[in-house]
Amino acid sequence: MDFLIEWVTNIILFILLATIIDMLMPNSAMQKYTKIVTGLLLIAIVLSPILKLISNDFEETLASIPALEAYSNGENSKSLLESQKKEIQETQHAYILEQMAVQLKKDAEEELMNQFGYKIAGISIAAKKADGQGLPEHIDEVSLQLAEPEQEAQAIKTVEVINIQTTRSSQEKPANKQVDEVRAFLASKWQVPAENIVIAIEGGMNKGGQ
Repeated sequence: MDFLIEWVTNIILFILLATIIDMLMPNSAMQKYTKIVTGLLLIAIVLSPILKLISNDFEETLASIPALEAYSNGENSKSLLESQKKEIQETQHAYILEQMAVQLKKDAEEELMNQFGYKIAGISIAAKKADGQGLPEHIDEVSLQLAEPEQEAQAIKTVEVINIQTTRSSQEKPANKQVDEVRAFLASKWQVPAENIVIAIEGGMNKGGQ
């Protein structure tokens, strides 16, 4: 507001000063040049606010306007809230998957050991969450790391292998069959499609769903 008053005052004073000079000047060719110069100076005074706006930093000028500043702060706050909301949802989703993995292991571990002689060394779940919710929409994949009990593993080490090639050849098909049986058992136990279950056995080749 002060700047506007100062600007209008300068214009009025300049016009008065130019009028007085024009009255004092005699009628001559010099009076024409004086009017031209006076007109140019008047234009410069009128345009001074625009020239000042261009010369100053544009962002600082916008920030000095309360309405724009408030709008900018509002947009930043909205963006921050959205970011925090997304972070909370991601944390909640990860926690739910972790608890689901613990429950799946608890439900199947004892029967898995009794029927197949394997323990679950590690388990992880991949699932997409429903829109706007932390709960999984469906399970995309269950990855398992199976291991034999330590006592059985130590007993196997004491067996003398005479022909490695023959042993591997004879055991490969039964091992694959057993993995398929384990996968079918877990699919029935957990109500998850067998093709979504990936199994890896420690000390052997990884066995994934086809």
